[in-house]
Amino acid sequence: MDRAQKEKVVEELGQIFESSGVVVIAHYAGMTVKQMQDLRAKMREVGGSVRVAKNKLAKIALEGKPGSKMGDLLTGMTVLAYSEDPVAAAKVTEAYAKANDKFVILGGAMGNDVLDQAGVKAVASMPSREELIAQIVSCIGAPAANIAGAIGAPASNIASILSTIEEKAAA
Repeated sequence: MDRAQKEKVVEELGQIFESSGVVVIAHYAGMTVKQMQDLRAKMREVGGSVRVAKNKLAKIALEGKPGSKMGDLLTGMTVLAYSEDPVAAAKVTEAYAKANDKFVILGGAMGNDVLDQAGVKAVASMPSREELIAQIVSCIGAPAANIAGAIGAPASNIASILSTIEEKAAA
């Protein structure tokens, strides 16, 4: 790899570190090509990506970027899994690590916060962006349903009172 190619890789990695909601670093020694393709496909499904890069170039790209302290995790055969959604990459890598013992999560970063293995697991347990949106919509919709029920209730109460009065008058 010549100097121009290395500069291009450092620039691309810098963009990844700046724009990603979460970056997860893991060892992948011993994984087959098919297993790596499977991981990449699962990451694509959630809008994330997987990138293998030289640790030295990744450390250079991390300089001055959010989560620059995660450079200490870049040792050995490492892979970067990242996504704009702050939870998606963590969820996929955590699930994949449970199914594949050769894929070992080292840690990562979420913004300026460096995460260890437990931190990645905690992020993976959080609801995704879509789940949060659904929860917010249901919270917004619930008061509207309650208001509609409250508005309709007096009308039905008045109707039952009027029918009771009519019954008494008829008797």
